[in-house]
Amino acid sequence: MTTDTGRDDAFDRALPGRDALAELARWVGIASVSSDPDRANDVRRSAHWLADTLRRAGFRRAELWETEGLPAVFGCRPAGEPDAPVLLAYSHHDVHAVDPSEWRITPPFSPLYDGERGRLYGRGASDAKGQVMCHLWALDAHLTERDAPDPAVTVKYLVEGEEEVGSVHLADLLSQHADDVGADVVMVSDSMLWSLEEPAVCGVVRGSVTATLTVRGARRDVHSGAVSGAASNAALELCRVVDLLTDGSGRVTLPGFYEAVAEPDPALRASLDTLPFDLPAWRTATGTFATDGESGFSVPERLWTRPSVEVARLTAGRTDAPALGLIPAEASADLLFRLVPDQRADRVADQLRAWVEGRRRPGYAYDLEVSSTISDPYRTPPAHPALAALHRAVGYAYGAPARPIGNGGATPAAQLARACHAPVLFFGTGLPGDRWHGPEERVDVRALGLGTLALTRFLEELGSHYGRA
Repeated sequence: MTTDTGRDDAFDRALPGRDALAELARWVGIASVSSDPDRANDVRRSAHWLADTLRRAGFRRAELWETEGLPAVFGCRPAGEPDAPVLLAYSHHDVHAVDPSEWRITPPFSPLYDGERGRLYGRGASDAKGQVMCHLWALDAHLTERDAPDPAVTVKYLVEGEEEVGSVHLADLLSQHADDVGADVVMVSDSMLWSLEEPAVCGVVRGSVTATLTVRGARRDVHSGAVSGAASNAALELCRVVDLLTDGSGRVTLPGFYEAVAEPDPALRASLDTLPFDLPAWRTATGTFATDGESGFSVPERLWTRPSVEVARLTAGRTDAPALGLIPAEASADLLFRLVPDQRADRVADQLRAWVEGRRRPGYAYDLEVSSTISDPYRTPPAHPALAALHRAVGYAYGAPARPIGNGGATPAAQLARACHAPVLFFGTGLPGDRWHGPEERVDVRALGLGTLALTRFLEELGSHYGRA
């Protein structure tokens, strides 16, 4: 931390106290699991909780936006000046599914604050309810600093309830409410920091294509004693095909896959060349045993500048009983492709379909289902003044210049940019060790404090230095 007393004092004020953490904990305690139909009422309860919180914070508009699935929350707090810039902050209030048996420190929806470690545990504490609350805390601090009833920027929030199931109705929301979501700048707050010691601003996120490949080799499961060694085996065939997705150097084998891969921005490349990276610490934080992937590239380069493919799930045979010596008739794999600029998700989906067609063998049936919720990669325009404002704000919060980085996951950034006709920035308070989607998810209170301080400064920077387009 810097020795700048003014900044340090501001950081101390930005740290969420017991009351603020208790407020976040109440929200985390709502089990808003969007993938579980039995939790639909909880997702709705989470939306109402946020809308009520926005109203108490002085938002003139705080409403639920209904979809054919689960509701989003929209809020608007106008600026004091009619020509002030407009910021739309996007995030989500739904959370990933849980297996309570894997949680040891506290049940997933019984939030626990560990004061010694400075962490709040609970599903959604980091992904992404803590990130949403940082925006509210920052707005409150911004108004206090201005000593004014209205912010320097018109602030809008769009917090959806289906991000963890692929944002299946986001396009409909953006189309139906096109006038409401108009903005000069969009900020996606569903992102991660690199570390608490290394200030950084994300300028590029990867896109994604998800698909399920199913192979069938028999009409029904067959006892191995009758056919072993002579009959088709769907699980083995699936493994054969999946193994062909990458070559010996870790490159994806779809023809044409790398033709549109753009060179990284020079500033990002320079940042990667000097990024302090501790491989053992990274493995510990992420819980991985080893590094793998495309040869010839560092871990940060693989995460932020190179595309990839992962197998997210393999299914074959009965999972509710012993194998019983049966050869499974069917096997499936959930595939996840991560894309980088200037790849197009629809083009990669076509490449995958063609690739599977060329790998078929007699005696098996193959079915490829590509998800409709594919997303394109996105890169913030490097010279945009709002990006410079965010760099200044993060640099102020940390007391050191912020370096450019990327984000290894996917967001609907490209979709938001097209719908809102505005550039998209990325800001989050997650850390690689926060265990998103895993047991013992947690958020670091220092990250929340730094995030609040940076967003407070960003609102002032945006209001002072960025005029309407």
